[in-house]
Amino acid sequence: LLPAAGTPAPFPLLSRLDAADNEVAELGADIAALPALKSLDVANNQLRELPAALADCPRLKEANFRGNQLRDKRLEKMVNGCQTKAILEYLRAGGRGKGKVEGAREDVRKKKREKQQKKDSGDGEQDEVEEASKLLVKVLHVSENPAPLVVKVSPGVKDVRAFIVCCVLKGVNLKPGNALKRFLTMQTKLHEDICEKRTVATIATHDLQLVKAPLTYDVQPPDELKIMPLGRKEIKAKDLLRQLQLEAEEQRKQKKRQNVSGLHRYLQLLDGKDNYPCLVDAEGAVISFPPITNSEKTKIRKETRDLFLEVTSDTSLQICKDVMDTLILKIAELNRSALENREGSGSDVELDAICGPGNMNLPLVVEQVRVVDTDGNLKVLYPSKTDLATVASLLTVIR
Repeated sequence: LLPAAGTPAPFPLLSRLDAADNEVAELGADIAALPALKSLDVANNQLRELPAALADCPRLKEANFRGNQLRDKRLEKMVNGCQTKAILEYLRAGGRGKGKVEGAREDVRKKKREKQQKKDSGDGEQDEVEEASKLLVKVLHVSENPAPLVVKVSPGVKDVRAFIVCCVLKGVNLKPGNALKRFLTMQTKLHEDICEKRTVATIATHDLQLVKAPLTYDVQPPDELKIMPLGRKEIKAKDLLRQLQLEAEEQRKQKKRQNVSGLHRYLQLLDGKDNYPCLVDAEGAVISFPPITNSEKTKIRKETRDLFLEVTSDTSLQICKDVMDTLILKIAELNRSALENREGSGSDVELDAICGPGNMNLPLVVEQVRVVDTDGNLKVLYPSKTDLATVASLLTVIR
């Protein structure tokens, strides 16, 4: 994949490289010659070193180096527990200023020594504290759930938007302060980053109490599909897209530029489609129209405690799972943050009751959702035993 010295990059648009479990022994400095690389997975190989040149990949945002026996033991710990940004910063310093790294290491050692002197307990207790501070998620299996939610998939989606992954997340707290606003901002950011502006996947979040099960993932012609988009009146899909197109043209004229914002950016994703994908509830109402919008009918509000989460893609099932893993992690982080910051109103006694040691680390509950075909055959169950592995360093999953 990598060019010889002095030659142009052969894959200037390559953004995702998955080389896990391939007995790769060396990752060369020429990795920086992939200018569009955003996601790199080289887990479970035979790498002993990571090149400092990784820090020169201008767009690299996600990297998985776990399962490699690295010579630099500090770096090995980092790849198992730190975000990609921190790892790249470390590599940048290691590649361009060894003295700084050694100084940083000595500072870390010094702090550890001081911390140890203040403690009467051993390392085991510290490990327990760190483990206890991790975000908790408990998985409720279908077999343990008296009323598991099921999504039935129609054959027509195969040629339109084939992949869907769903789950239920219970115990979310959106009441404090601006928690709901931050939740919506987080979703927008995921659409920009890991979903690559909705080109590889789209997220939809619903208030579970407003979802009428069972659900069907289906396709409908543009002049038949009706939805009540967020913040709008009920409208046919073809009329909604025409309306959005007109709004986009008006935006361009007013702002005198080519770029548009909001839903208008995603209209081209449906170009050439004779049918549009949609998630339909038991009453026949469309609650999701990916990749454009979901419905006012199941809109999330401050009072929402339980969520129905949905990720769709026309690229791959694994991308749906990766996005869902990240979405659950981000919601868990927001939930913890809302409690730790003690946002919102209420007496100190009430806040202590919510945020005290006994309640701070209560797990969110993820209920498995089965996606089946029209004959009831299982297509995907999320989360399975292997799911949520991509965020395992930040989440403690109770299965």
